[in-house]
Amino acid sequence: MGAYRKYIITMGIVWGVSFFLFAIAYYFFITPQLKIKSQLLKEATEKKERLNIALGISLEDNRKKLAAEIESLKTKLSNYVFEYEDSPNLTFAVSRIAGDRQVSAFTVKTTEISRQQDQPTAKNFQENKIEISFASDFLQFANFINDLERHQPVVFVDRFRVQREGQGGTSSKIDMSLSFFVRRKQTG
Repeated sequence: MGAYRKYIITMGIVWGVSFFLFAIAYYFFITPQLKIKSQLLKEATEKKERLNIALGISLEDNRKKLAAEIESLKTKLSNYVFEYEDSPNLTFAVSRIAGDRQVSAFTVKTTEISRQQDQPTAKNFQENKIEISFASDFLQFANFINDLERHQPVVFVDRFRVQREGQGGTSSKIDMSLSFFVRRKQTG
């Protein structure tokens, strides 16, 4: 029994010293690491919150910027597209320009658009065309074209043909095909 008791006391001392050494190691090595880990987690949480706030502000700023850009694009688009309700007034506008430029024998007619297979189709817009013909001299014709170029919304000159009216005359007969974009009538 003496050897057994000696063995237990030796094991108790070894275990006690080991426990004491582990406690000292825990206190000096592991506890500081746990404090640093806790501090890093706290900083990471604060930075994540700041990031979320910054992203929220950024998203709000982005929304405002995108809304402003959309409004700007709508304004630019209105320079190229007639509203559906205003499209019949284009013939009157072109007639007024022709009257201001004092061209003679002015005629205007709307043409039906023949849909071609290769022509792109738009969901919200359509292309309308009008054919005009008149007689004028070169200066009247140039001024007429200039006025059409300045018209808002834009009117595109698809083609034109100039025919001289006789040998000595300064007047020429002009046929033009004009096109313009119209916002489609909204259904429903």
